[in-house]
Amino acid sequence: MILIVYCHPYNQSFNHAELDAVKKNLHRRGVKYEVIDLYKDGFNPVYSTEELKLYHQGGTTDPLVSKYLSLCQQATTIIFITPIWWNSIPGILKGFIDKVMKEGVGLSHTVHKTGVKGELTNVHHCYVLTTSSSPTLYIRYLNGNAIKRIFIRQTLKQLGFKHCYWQNFGLITNTSVNRRIRYLTKLRQQNFK
Repeated sequence: MILIVYCHPYNQSFNHAELDAVKKNLHRRGVKYEVIDLYKDGFNPVYSTEELKLYHQGGTTDPLVSKYLSLCQQATTIIFITPIWWNSIPGILKGFIDKVMKEGVGLSHTVHKTGVKGELTNVHHCYVLTTSSSPTLYIRYLNGNAIKRIFIRQTLKQLGFKHCYWQNFGLITNTSVNRRIRYLTKLRQQNFK
C-alpha cells in the first residue's frame, strides 16, 4: 500500500494539484493508496503534557496518532507532498513526525546506546515532493538543503525508510502555466513504486 502524507491547508494550491496528479497516477495503475491530509483531518501537531508523558511508552491521547502510525506501519511506500516554508517542512508536518513516530519495539523506532534504530523498515520507497518560492538550486547548494540533509538523510533514515527521493518544484510564485502543466503531467506518469 502507498501512503500519501499531504500537508497544505489550501485546496487551490499547487501542492493540492500535485496531490490530485499523484492520486490519478495511482488510480490509473490500480495501486492501492491511502491519504493522510493533516489540515483536513484537523491534526494537532502540539504535544500536550499528558501526551508527552506517554512518549517513552509509545502511548498517545490522540486517536489520529494511532491511526497515522498504523497506516505508516502498513505502507511499503510513503509520498510526502508539502511546501518548503522558511527553509524546512511546515510545523504541522514536523509535529506529525514528533507525535506519530513513537519510541518502542514494534512502533516507529527504538533508542540504543549507539543511536536510533528505525522500526519502519516496511517503507521500501519514499518520495518527498516539495514546492518552494526559492529556486531549487538555491535550496540545494546555497541554503543548506535542510530537506535532504535533515528530513531525508537523518529523520526518515532513522525511522528505517529506504530509498528516499526528493523532487522540488522551485520558483512556484513566478512560474508559467506551461511549466506547471508539464510538471503535473510528469507526476501523473511517474512510476511510484
